[in-house]
Order: sequence, then structure tokens, then C-alpha cells
Amino acid sequence: MPDTAVVTGAARGIGRAIATRLTREGWQVVVADLDAAELQSVADETGALAVPGDTSTDAGVRHLVDTAYDHLGHVDVFFANAGIGTLKGLDASDDEWARTLETNVLAHVRAARHLVPRWLDAGGGRLVVTASAAGLLTMLGDAPYSVSKHAAVSFAEWLSATYRHRGIVVQAICPQGVQTRMLDGSGPLKDLLTLDATLTADEVADAAWQALATDAFYVLPHPEVSGYYEQRAAHPDAWLAGMNRLQQKLDHQAQTSTTPTSTPTSTPTQENA
Repeated sequence: MPDTAVVTGAARGIGRAIATRLTREGWQVVVADLDAAELQSVADETGALAVPGDTSTDAGVRHLVDTAYDHLGHVDVFFANAGIGTLKGLDASDDEWARTLETNVLAHVRAARHLVPRWLDAGGGRLVVTASAAGLLTMLGDAPYSVSKHAAVSFAEWLSATYRHRGIVVQAICPQGVQTRMLDGSGPLKDLLTLDATLTADEVADAAWQALATDAFYVLPHPEVSGYYEQRAAHPDAWLAGMNRLQQKLDHQAQTSTTPTSTPTSTPTQENA
């Protein structure tokens, strides 16, 4: 069993829960996030090493990987967990699109660039991407998030297809509603995201922990996602019609609501997906 890991987006939510579970199991862990103060509290609680910084940039990823290798000696598992959303559609600005893609997709690409050569030399390694059920289905009300999570899954698939025979395991965690700050800030989408049971971040971390004993690509904390994914693949037009009906309900709720709701935008905080 591996015993060292890096977890990004670890200041709260899923990332914090994963880091806590790993250290409880005796692993040595390096945690990263933009929120330095909250990240340090995670480090104080778990004994992990805090490396604050922006893992959506190449410089940030390089610094994190180099620091982790200096501290740990080797990195068995890299949890690419940081992610952000916008809760916007066509009104999302180019800057919001760019920031979402940098954080939710290119951060994974940059991590792989710095990790894969080392893992090939070492004989193996594992990249675990926190994608989302949105990466298998879609996310109404947030075009940048939905598109970026599809891209995150696609890149993870490419890595797996390209390097699995050389000892590199790639996995994609694809939860639905999880009780995190991101869900709390999802505004009118919260009812949609909680149609099925919501899980705690600890429950998602448990699923991630159990997945480390396997080479399964998809990690689905919400098992119903598998059925939705099969329906989407087998009957795409019917599935899209069903999603459109849900969108019409959202439109109706927005038109009949008498209470103004604010629409959060993406922020520099590397929130959990």
C-alpha cells in the first residue's frame, strides 16, 4: 500500500477530509490550497505539511511537487482535488472561463507533466482526480464548471490509456451533491444537486480511500451516477430532453421566486469540486 500523498484544495471540504483520512491511516501527507490560514489549521490537526499556493499555475504546481519530494522523498499518490465553479452560463466572462479551466483542467495537466516522468523512473504512481458527476453528465446552471469537469475526466482517461501499462494508475472521483461550502453557495441549483442523497465530505474520502486498493478508473460515491451515465450513453436524446425539463423547472422557479438570490462567481479560493 502506498504511504505518501499530496492533496490539493485541502483547506476544507473533500480535500480536507481526504487529507485527514490519509493521516489517520498513518500516511505522510502534503496539503495545498490558496487559503493559507485554513490550510495551516488542517496541517496542525493532521500533522501534514502545508504548502500554500496556486496550483492552477505551472509555477505553483512545480513548487508543490518539488517541495513534496523534498519533504517526503517520494510521492505515491497525488490527489488533484482543487476546483472552482461560477454558477454562470453564457454570461460567464472570458476571465471566469479561463480561471475555471486553469483550476479544473490545466492544473491536472501541469501536475501530470511534473509527476509522470518521476513516476516512470520510479516504476509507478497514482493520480486521483476529483472530477464530478458533472463530468459524466452535465451541470445545469454552470457552463464553465460542466465543461471543465468533462475535460478533467477526458484528460484522466487519456492518461490512463497512455500510461497504465507502465505502472501509472489514474482514477476519477465523480460525486454528486456533497455537503461542502460549494454546495451551500450553489443558490437556486441546490435543490437540483440534492435530488439524490447528499454525502458528507468524510463519506467521499472513505470512497477515495477504498479506491486506493483497486485500479478502478471511476470512483462513484453516489452509485446512482452509474445508472445515469448508462442512460445518457444509451439514449442521449431522451437524456437531454430530461435535463431540459429540469432546466425548465429551474426557469419557472426563478420567474416565480419573490426572494432575490445572489449568484456567486468563481473566486481565487481553490474550493473542492
